[in-house]
Amino acid sequence: MATPIDLFRGWPNPALLPVESIAKASSVALSTPSIFQPGLQYGPDEGYEPLRQHLAEWLTSFYRPKDPISAARICVTGGASQNLACVLQVFTDAAYTRNIWVVAPTYYLACRIFDDAGFMHRLRGVPEDAEGIDLDCLERGLQEAEAKASAEGNTQPRYTLPRPWSKIYKHVLYLTSTFANPSTKVVSVRRREQVIRLARRYDVLVISDDVYDFLQWPSDMSASNSPSDTAAVPRLVDIDRYLDGGPIDDFGNAMSNGSFSKLAGPGLRTGWAEGTDRFAYGLSQTGSSRSGGAPSQLTATFVDQLLSTGTLQRHLSSKLVPTYQMRYKEVMRAINTHLVPLGFRVPASAQPIVGGFFIWLDLPTGLTGSVLADRAAAEENVRIGSGTLFQVEGDCSEGRQDFEGSIRLSFGWEEFDLLSEGVERVGKAAHRILNSRPRSAHFVDDYSNLND
Repeated sequence: MATPIDLFRGWPNPALLPVESIAKASSVALSTPSIFQPGLQYGPDEGYEPLRQHLAEWLTSFYRPKDPISAARICVTGGASQNLACVLQVFTDAAYTRNIWVVAPTYYLACRIFDDAGFMHRLRGVPEDAEGIDLDCLERGLQEAEAKASAEGNTQPRYTLPRPWSKIYKHVLYLTSTFANPSTKVVSVRRREQVIRLARRYDVLVISDDVYDFLQWPSDMSASNSPSDTAAVPRLVDIDRYLDGGPIDDFGNAMSNGSFSKLAGPGLRTGWAEGTDRFAYGLSQTGSSRSGGAPSQLTATFVDQLLSTGTLQRHLSSKLVPTYQMRYKEVMRAINTHLVPLGFRVPASAQPIVGGFFIWLDLPTGLTGSVLADRAAAEENVRIGSGTLFQVEGDCSEGRQDFEGSIRLSFGWEEFDLLSEGVERVGKAAHRILNSRPRSAHFVDDYSNLND
């Protein structure tokens, strides 16, 4: 059997983790009483204060909003996934909040977090379009949901305990607005402004996973490997901060969900959320934080050492971004050589940047993602992601998409020397499928049972 190749796993390659820098940062933290004494305690609800301050400075330098970001807008979290669960605990009520609207295809593991919060079977997929999200489809869905809630008398939150730090939103919109997982789309600035205006009209909390923002490079394959030290597009949370005079209330309608998982290591379990001052404080009042203390209190002191010394910033600019850009180019060259001639297509993008960990491919007629993933694993020992994995679980609405006509490839995990070979093997599996039966109108149906 050929060497196994994994083009599915969305983890950072171990060789790219700053192990020595983390060891030094932890050594400094654990040998300095003014750091380890608070670091080993429960910590303030909002998180380790020095990290909040240094995060605010770092984010300001990267996103360049009109005014500096304050530490009051930031809450330290246990990572993007843990924080998503906390946001739902504080800012939604499963008996009142109508639906979770999810831009599809989506990061599939988020669906269970929504289910656990009481929204099983109330997730609704919103298609992407050329600018990142089909806003007409979303607005129609919001209108229908409001009509249904009005008919059912669901006009007030059922959660009646006094919670002055909280607001219960009618709707939640979840997306990765920059380098979406899996499609890698970037929502245009125009569409971001439209999303915020729509969110304000329908009382929507927009949760944007901004976990790939720092991993960006030019989409031009001939461009140099020099990284950009500023964001190419403003975040939704920044647009909500300024658009049309700013937020319509103290909580706002957008939050940024950030994480160090792809930058320094998932095991650190450290991230941040940014929103209005009141939103950030409300998030810090999640019951688990009030009882157990700030998430990741000790590792937050390690991460703060990385940020405050500029170590993480240098790691990003000198190693992570150039390496991932090189990996992206390697896989794209292999796609153009081995897959495009078979009819595979990389969806077009008008954005001047690409980034993240993934490449989304549309399949040629006569091929389905689930069949190709199975055959690539069985015959070529290569793991890829079938598009079906990235549908919105539990979405039973009309027009639900299954994404059988697509696959996702990851270039973040596997060793560099195996990336091109992995794509070539996927091409071999696809070639055998495409040539095994006569092409006909029923070709896909003929192969639909190969997974059984």
